[in-house]
Amino acid sequence: MVELTGMAAAALHRAVVRREVTAREVVDAHIAQIERVNAAINAVVVRRFAEARREADALDTALARGEADGALSGVPITVKESFDLEGFASTAGLTARAQTRARQDAVAVARLRAAGAIVLGKTNVPTLLLANESDNPLYGRTSNPWDTSRAPGGSSGGEAAIIAAGGSPLGLGSDIGGSVRLPAHACGIHSLKPGSGIVPLEGHLQFSVATPALRIAVGPLARSVTDLALAMSVLAGASARVRNGIAGLRIGFFTDNGVITPSPAVRRAVREAAAALAARGAHVDEWQPPDSEEAWDLYVRLMYADGMAKAREALRGSQVDLRTRQLVDPGAMPPALLEWSGAMMALAGQRHFAKAIARLRRLDDAGLAEVLAQRDACRRRFLDSLELARLDAIVCPPDALPALPHGSSPYLADALSYCALFNLLDMPAGVVSTTHVAPGEESDRGSSIDGVVMAASWAERGSAGLPVGVQVAARESREDVVLAVMRALEPDTMLFPPARP
Repeated sequence: MVELTGMAAAALHRAVVRREVTAREVVDAHIAQIERVNAAINAVVVRRFAEARREADALDTALARGEADGALSGVPITVKESFDLEGFASTAGLTARAQTRARQDAVAVARLRAAGAIVLGKTNVPTLLLANESDNPLYGRTSNPWDTSRAPGGSSGGEAAIIAAGGSPLGLGSDIGGSVRLPAHACGIHSLKPGSGIVPLEGHLQFSVATPALRIAVGPLARSVTDLALAMSVLAGASARVRNGIAGLRIGFFTDNGVITPSPAVRRAVREAAAALAARGAHVDEWQPPDSEEAWDLYVRLMYADGMAKAREALRGSQVDLRTRQLVDPGAMPPALLEWSGAMMALAGQRHFAKAIARLRRLDDAGLAEVLAQRDACRRRFLDSLELARLDAIVCPPDALPALPHGSSPYLADALSYCALFNLLDMPAGVVSTTHVAPGEESDRGSSIDGVVMAASWAERGSAGLPVGVQVAARESREDVVLAVMRALEPDTMLFPPARP
């Protein structure tokens, strides 16, 4: 059982189609693992076990007749709760949607199932998919299998947690600001955010963004980079490119974007990745992206463009947790009150909070047009910088911190700026887990009265042993370059929590 739940999706597929093991045995092993770990981590919140067993039996019968040759035949998977799955609710944690039932699968789910994947269930998310934690009033809180006092990231946190814990070899997530990459980093697995539109979004819930300037991307999570590529061959179809090797690629790296300094282990992971890529034949140079703080400012302004009115409307009739209120309610504050609050924060030495408050104003049509023009100019400068340095790819932190303690995400939004950059620019990006926080390198932050710096120091305390990932980004439509660089950085053996929950 443990052997099957430790295998990659591609290896499981080969074993099933060669009839070295039955699809039913594979499904039963993963169901047993979910039942064993889920009490501790609460990752799988919608179970589809009976249906999965029937589908596995049907596949074994087809294989015995020499039929069934899908690219994922026999592979058990899980999907993020926000994707429609026929006959089951899609809620994004909203209690008012608990009794809804999807009439058909989301397009991405349908593609995976058509390739032979067997869905075991759906995994937990934060309310409205809005936090770097996965906790909501309907399904409760998901914990990180490496340390249950910490969050698994968000918003695809339940997905990353169950993959890390061995309950699923492959999962489906979505990403508008790091939502497949942040959980991969926090849970010690790998993930890919393709460019928006590469994988169809139909059948995925959308509540929080009133402008199309920030588009949700659909992407896979797994313990193997090869499995990410396999999933993309199904999800993206004929548009999926393949690149072998990194020799000759020009890669830039940076360890600090100037918004918030990453933890020592995160910086070390990037430097080690740069050295490893150079040793494998890539041309690697340190490089600093232009306008990082402006890019983060523009991203948040676009997220709050409607003052979170769409999000507040979606919350009506549902129980709402404090963290969600902290995220959506400031968008409704009068501009004068926001300005006064920001000034008070600045006077109190709260530099990060003061800047955050300044970004939360609702935009009228003229204001939105101005921010979009600034976004386009920022993107041009970024691409010009890539051209000047002749870079094919970028290696950088995915997050400023390792897995966060439960409840701390509202105070550490700036840590997301590393992932959000590539959503703002709509560039493909992935996270490959490469190392762990070593004893003695948890933190090197000096003392400060700034609340964000204090929260970061608190999050770093006791983080030794937690997994750390590296983010890889590339030019538009070059998901193949991202995957090739990630494959070059992937550890020889899969990472599992020292003692699975």
